[in-house]
Amino acid sequence: MEIQKALRKTDTLSQATSMLQNAGYTTNFIAESECISSTDNNKKYKPEELEIEASCRFEGQSNPADSSEVLALRAKDGTKGTLVLSYGAQHSQDQALVRKIPFAENVARN
Repeated sequence: MEIQKALRKTDTLSQATSMLQNAGYTTNFIAESECISSTDNNKKYKPEELEIEASCRFEGQSNPADSSEVLALRAKDGTKGTLVLSYGAQHSQDQALVRKIPFAENVARN
């Protein structure tokens, strides 16, 4: 996918999220305990109602264990947005739920 190739060319999480917003991924998603929610329109999605169209992981500059990952998601209703996960730092997102979101065809898992 072209969006995956473009995402891999970014150097920082900030650049990646900005690039994705410019590409139409304008909704912010968050993984709660039982669903993935859109913070923009309060819609709630099950993992099977979403698809990962691109992903990219970034390591922390001072500590590689402090890394983050941005996912470009598309919902079956056409909503497109991003979900950012932090690894190594404290967070409240349900990573097990995120792992249930299927990848689109031709998108390699990190």
